[in-house]
Amino acid sequence: MLIPVKFIQNSYLHFLYRLVMFRHLFAIFTVVGLLGCSSTPPVAELSKQEITTQHPQLSSSDAYQDYFYQWQGVPYKYGGTSKNGVDCSAFTQNAFDVLHRLSLPRTTEYQATSGTQIALANAKKGDLIFFKTSVKVRHVGVYIGNREFMHASTSKGVIISSLDNPYWKKAFWQVRRVL
Repeated sequence: MLIPVKFIQNSYLHFLYRLVMFRHLFAIFTVVGLLGCSSTPPVAELSKQEITTQHPQLSSSDAYQDYFYQWQGVPYKYGGTSKNGVDCSAFTQNAFDVLHRLSLPRTTEYQATSGTQIALANAKKGDLIFFKTSVKVRHVGVYIGNREFMHASTSKGVIISSLDNPYWKKAFWQVRRVL
């Protein structure tokens, strides 16, 4: 779209034009940044039986399974701490409080220094798993075995994802044992 020269020469209109362009660019970069936090394929609503079949590590008597079902599909909300919307670190913090009566720090940054770092090959159900999704952005979930983890995805809410997904494989950072 070409802008007439007279329009650009008027300083007030030029200011408004630049302001509008800045707001559009800011909105575009914000959306792209948020979408970059997850590239997992779309997940249809599944019954408990379907999930247990697809995720055999979630046995019928599994506390992690029960916790996941209570939160499955809850939307992601940055800073959120409830079933109206939750971010990744609040999800893990609440999971450890409910399942283990263990108080984790509120943020991913501080959770990433909790417990002891271990190799992914030694990960067990209940370990925290961390990802570097961009230069400054970190993400956390709870490892549930079989190279899978439950977490609050920015695009899909609370879901189970596979470490074999190319996005998560590339973004993997560390595993920490806090139990």
